[in-house]
Amino acid sequence: MIKEKPELLSPAGDWERLVAAVDYGADAVYLAGKSFGMRAAPQNFSEEEIKKAVEFCHGRGVRVYVTCNTLPRNDELEQIVPFLRHCQEAGVDAFIISDLGVLALAREHAPHVQRHVSTQTGIVNYAAAKACYDLGAKRVVLAREVPLDEIKGIRENVPPELELEAFAHGSMCVSFSGRCLLSNYMTGRDANRGACAQPCRWEYTLIEKERPNEAFTLVQEEKGAYVFNSNDMCMIEHIPAMLDAGVHSLKLEGRAKSAYYVACVTAAYRRAIDFFWEHPHDPLPPEILEETEKISHRAYSPGFYFGGEPGQTTDRSQYTRKYEVAAVCQGREGGYLRLSQRNRFFKGDVADILQPGKPSQTAPLDEIFNQDWEPIEAAPHAEMTVYWKTDLDVAPGAYLRIKKQK
Repeated sequence: MIKEKPELLSPAGDWERLVAAVDYGADAVYLAGKSFGMRAAPQNFSEEEIKKAVEFCHGRGVRVYVTCNTLPRNDELEQIVPFLRHCQEAGVDAFIISDLGVLALAREHAPHVQRHVSTQTGIVNYAAAKACYDLGAKRVVLAREVPLDEIKGIRENVPPELELEAFAHGSMCVSFSGRCLLSNYMTGRDANRGACAQPCRWEYTLIEKERPNEAFTLVQEEKGAYVFNSNDMCMIEHIPAMLDAGVHSLKLEGRAKSAYYVACVTAAYRRAIDFFWEHPHDPLPPEILEETEKISHRAYSPGFYFGGEPGQTTDRSQYTRKYEVAAVCQGREGGYLRLSQRNRFFKGDVADILQPGKPSQTAPLDEIFNQDWEPIEAAPHAEMTVYWKTDLDVAPGAYLRIKKQK
């Protein structure tokens, strides 16, 4: 059992998502430079931006981990050394590393930065975890396939100084620890170098050799054609079980997700961790659990943590979207909140407000005006300025969400 409150580790794919993670309660963030990270789709951070990010986060008591978890080729090893040195000079707290060669280079060229072994390494037993510790790792990010009872066995058989990190929420990969060649084979985009095209989410048909022009559906009875489509992980109700197994850091997946996604999931898990720390034997309050339903997601499951399989949704790959972000609060002008529209909303819609450090609250958008202070019935235009007459105390950066009609 962990004797101190666990770390909440949130994703930061760019500056907006970084600020969202920090504002909504992350203890640490993980981000990537322009190279060597396993997510090429997000904007990521230049070397100067990494320095700025460290200054911003450290000023708010938040740690910064930089992902160096691709598998570099020979000609890239010389390029990675100055990057490691720059990160050390910038004050980065840890590297997240998959490759043993990069682990050795980081130990040699950036010895003051902690080294965390990435989930891509596939750590599933205490011998592998201990070997990483002997090579200089401060932490191992366990493979997502490891059940909680196995994690407890790892914790009991490794030095207490070695920290265990595990994913608590987000997308699941159909391949073991994310090591997949499907994207590279089908599109030329290498998943092991951060450019996965996610062909596991596509719909497939069957073609028989002698009839190449005729495609057959894979649907039969309750089965579907999305044969690789894994469910999303959600462990928010099971945080005490993760702590009992010895997990030090709860990681949220999502560097390619929106800033709103980062804010909402971070806020939910911040509240859940704080609640369970004080009430480890009580059920999670429904209003905290409900926050995980206010983001786009696939069907939820607890992953592999309780044995068995995490489940798949084979009849579709679409996300569940129960809420939409209607607007972001830009500040107050007298008795009005200035909003920036994100999706169309109407006068009278009930806004569900998410802001840092507070439970969500709802209020009707009963008096709204355009930028010329003219009353309006709807806000249909992207990023249009809307003034909302209200006395509610709403912070700049807060998200106003509208529940979608069925």
